[in-house]
Amino acid sequence: MKADTALIIIDMINKLDFEGSEDLLINTEPIIEPLLNLKQNAKKRGVPAIYVNDNFGLWREDLGSIIKECKKGIGKDFVKKFIPKKDDFFIIKPKHSGFYETQLNTLLKQMEVKNLIITGIAGDICVIFTAFDAYMREYNLWVPKDCLASEVTEDNDNALKLINRSMFANIDSSQDITIQEAFNTK
Repeated sequence: MKADTALIIIDMINKLDFEGSEDLLINTEPIIEPLLNLKQNAKKRGVPAIYVNDNFGLWREDLGSIIKECKKGIGKDFVKKFIPKKDDFFIIKPKHSGFYETQLNTLLKQMEVKNLIITGIAGDICVIFTAFDAYMREYNLWVPKDCLASEVTEDNDNALKLINRSMFANIDSSQDITIQEAFNTK
């Protein structure tokens, strides 16, 4: 599959079983609908969705086991909404960045991707680490501000400012612009 743009969905398959997860759940609820709409619009445009997810100690890339484990947590309701489809990609990550010791960059290069839409949780940790690594690999970035959440709203806002200022990423809302407009392509 060739695509100039890919949608990265970070850690939305998540059991939220850590300190502060209740706050993250509250702040994640408003991004669910915009992110699902963005994914649907991306699919219509031929933009693949790539889930990049923590492994929760399950080192075999068995999506079924990870989903089953995450349905045990407080995020189970949104996990059900984000279960990857058969044509989606799913990559587990051992640390914060989706690029660190994963096959993500290899997959993107084989698909000839130049533009990344980075979304998910937590904006001030995994999303920003992934965005930094994507920027260092010279991808064009769109990190829609309505499609990421963090435990603390101010931390999420600060992450967005840094992503915009230091990585020259577009942070416009997914409801305000199209994928085409995000990257100024035709």
